[in-house]
Amino acid sequence: MDDAKSDNLTEAARDRLRLTVERIERLEEEKKEVAEQIKEVYGEAKAVGYDVKALRTVVRIRKLDRQERQEQEAVLEVYLDALGELD
Repeated sequence: MDDAKSDNLTEAARDRLRLTVERIERLEEEKKEVAEQIKEVYGEAKAVGYDVKALRTVVRIRKLDRQERQEQEAVLEVYLDALGELD
């Protein structure tokens, strides 16, 4: 930003912008830490014999509401049946 544009911002606006950016940076760091923790939990699960791919699918499915999950399962079944993948 050149000086003419930055002069248009009040001190309060600059402070608020700086605080906003710092907050976003802190949250990004927290997100990174949580992602590492999740990775560790999946590693622990794998170490005791759980199928990590299946666990990820279970977690994804549990995020859906029941109606949406049933609709997705029905569509999947129709597609698999059309491809001859169901008995």
